[in-house]
Amino acid sequence: MSNREYAIQLLNNIPDGKLVYIIDILKGLNGLSDNLIEEAEPDEWDLKMIAEAEAENDGTTITLEELAKDLELNV
Repeated sequence: MSNREYAIQLLNNIPDGKLVYIIDILKGLNGLSDNLIEEAEPDEWDLKMIAEAEAENDGTTITLEELAKDLELNV
């Protein structure tokens, strides 16, 4: 099943009274392009931040559970 066919199937299950919301969403999406964020070359500040991050990164990782425990969060 294609994405279009799946979307139509989902639309067929939406009550008529709620279709107005879907229509507004589709109108908004119709005018959007795939390239919403313009690519730009990093400037001096960006390069400095990248260098600092690379210097601080020792390659170790922790699990989400470990991070939550370190931050004293109950997950």
